Amino acid sequence: MEDKESIWKKKYLKVFTLFSIIGLIVGGIGGYIYHLKVGCSTGSCAITSNPYLSVLWGAAMGYLIGDMFNAKKKEKN
Repeated sequence: MEDKESIWKKKYLKVFTLFSIIGLIVGGIGGYIYHLKVGCSTGSCAITSNPYLSVLWGAAMGYLIGDMFNAKKKEKN
């Protein structure tokens, strides 16, 4: 029987791989830079007027793009 730590590692290493973690970080930085450079001058933009939402949106997009590069193993029946 496996211990709880190894089960936890197997479960979360499937979700957070190296590419997805790099994508999270780069996307968050990109979202913040987008907020600084483009932003929203009127404050009526839902995402770009708030730096926290810009970082969150950028991190989500970075995760999705980074996850595209993961090689998925096919399960044998």
